[in-house]
Amino acid sequence: MSDAVTPEADASAEAATEAVAEAPAAATTDAGPTEASDAVAPEADASGEAATEAVAETPAASTTSTGVAEASDAEDERANPRKVREGFVVSTSMDKTAVIESIDRVRHRRYAKTVQRSTKLFAHDETNDANVGDLVRIQETRPLSKKKRWRLVEIIERAR
Repeated sequence: MSDAVTPEADASAEAATEAVAEAPAAATTDAGPTEASDAVAPEADASGEAATEAVAETPAASTTSTGVAEASDAEDERANPRKVREGFVVSTSMDKTAVIESIDRVRHRRYAKTVQRSTKLFAHDETNDANVGDLVRIQETRPLSKKKRWRLVEIIERAR
């Protein structure tokens, strides 16, 4: 027999690869569902058969016996890092709270002129260390009260 691929064998090989491609990408196992992004489409060999190599999966976060995910080694590195802003302290009349005015400089869409936009942010100051006029750095945190969603990281420059 010759090594040339007959039209019938070629059609059956294409049908086999289509059947494999149409199979559901997310199959549930004992460890949980696999993600479609981890799957790799099989490639056809020279003989027309689909390759049967296993796909290496990235290890998921380890879980404890209660099913709660453990913290990774690098707790400082978050998937979504917290926002950090700098601004001047406007008010410290509340206990453990400082009002910081943060100024953002943005370009106007139509006129391309730089415009200053200011926002007042309520930040948690545990030690009541900040004074009016100080330049401070604040970081986003979980909601601490109705308006307070920031915490004081450091005082960059004291008011004169």
